[in-house]
Amino acid sequence: MSSTIKDLTAGTAGGIAQVLVGQPFDIVKVRMQTAPAGTYSGMLHCAGGILKNEGPLAFYKGTLTPLLGIGVCVSIQFGALEYSKRLFARQNVQNGRGGPDGMTLGGGQLFVSGVFAGLANGVVSGPVEHIRIRLQTQSATNPVYAGPFDAIKKIYSSYGIAGIYKGQAVTLLREASGYGIYFWAYEKLVQWEMAKKGIRRDQINPANAVLYGAAAGYALWAIIYPIDMIKSRMQTDGFSPADGQKYKSTLDCVRTVWRTEGLPAFTRGLGPTLIRSPFANGATFLGFELASRLLHNNI
Repeated sequence: MSSTIKDLTAGTAGGIAQVLVGQPFDIVKVRMQTAPAGTYSGMLHCAGGILKNEGPLAFYKGTLTPLLGIGVCVSIQFGALEYSKRLFARQNVQNGRGGPDGMTLGGGQLFVSGVFAGLANGVVSGPVEHIRIRLQTQSATNPVYAGPFDAIKKIYSSYGIAGIYKGQAVTLLREASGYGIYFWAYEKLVQWEMAKKGIRRDQINPANAVLYGAAAGYALWAIIYPIDMIKSRMQTDGFSPADGQKYKSTLDCVRTVWRTEGLPAFTRGLGPTLIRSPFANGATFLGFELASRLLHNNI
């Protein structure tokens, strides 16, 4: 099995762990981001309303899409990241940097690798998250879509590939900036422990992978949350003026939200995101690291 296939497989394990842990928090975040101002007094009010009106299974509404899609997305993220890291490592070996194997990458190299991973991931994550958000925000009593495949079919038949990729520009901005800092933070913490203790990567305590993943998750959201809010607005907006389109473009969305709702709109739903982040991102890196060790050491 090639290194790339192993990385993709380990990334899939990380992605599945992320979805199972993070999905309930994510639906609360999306509802708060996309609801009119004043709909919810806070995170608990939103979560309580979902539980009361739609039942506990509503917290996993639209889970099939991310379970399949995010598994692929995280697989692509880690596959692209590790591929880029190996390219930089070969370059480092030629230039006498980064240790004997060249794998002690510099901060700039790690950031660029993260940006590459984010852009590669964005091609898939854009439509996956669009479909998920449509399912998460539709009426429970009168749903437009019967499920993810029905949503894809209906959107594509009416609006084509552009409809499926609605909000893609802001998605790519979010992925590039967010994953650049995300993987930089995680890899720097891993490098720090390896250097401090004189150990290999596969000797790092799995609990520390969870802690470093949690820290990287906070770094990610500190950069991208306002961008993510705009993405959610774009992906729940109508497809045309005839079906209630509010925003002509991403920039128009930013201007309209700023003018009509002010700064608080750009941080609405941050609470569940900050609670979700350490669990979901810790689980992601734990899943990846354990699967990677198993694959690289035994296969």
